[in-house]
Amino acid sequence: LAERGADEGTTVVAELQTAGRGRHGRVWFSPPGAGLYVSVIIRPGSDAVHGNNSAGLLTLAAGVAIAQAVRAVTGLPAEIKWPNDVLIGGRKLAGILAEAVAQAGALQFIVLGFGVNLQRAAYPPELAMRVTSLEAETNRPADRALVLAEILASIAERCADLRCGRFDAILSAWRELAASLPGASVEWDSPAGVVRGHAEDID
Repeated sequence: LAERGADEGTTVVAELQTAGRGRHGRVWFSPPGAGLYVSVIIRPGSDAVHGNNSAGLLTLAAGVAIAQAVRAVTGLPAEIKWPNDVLIGGRKLAGILAEAVAQAGALQFIVLGFGVNLQRAAYPPELAMRVTSLEAETNRPADRALVLAEILASIAERCADLRCGRFDAILSAWRELAASLPGASVEWDSPAGVVRGHAEDID
């Protein structure tokens, strides 16, 4: 759709993904009807994103939007885990993946994808202890339409922050929702190999 020129904000919602994936091509388990599986088209130069700074903050802005929407709809203490997960009680509720497409060095569009676990499901054993759902946390069925509407409205608000250059507002909200980040042990790959340290802040 994006390659054929679909408008900014075009949103696709799936009941099932047969090839859902996360960062580094990891599989995103997407059982039928158990979650929200959503992709939103974002275009550079649009009302949502302009310039490299705002595009680079899109995943963080989406994490803030989803965590705040979950809190608003359910009252659950949703938190953010660097760089693209939303957790409740240390277990994964939602994941985010923003993929950019460029042509001749110019950004053409970004597909902002996210999945939110709504219902209990028969997760594979390696996932069962690490994931949760809105239904499992609230002991009642999740209102799929309400959760989706609240998330999309929240994403629109955060995209307005990007449009207006209110990056500090996004980062401040991100810090509040990523309370476990300061002091956390982290590691990353560098040309010299794996580097380890402790997180202090996000700039």
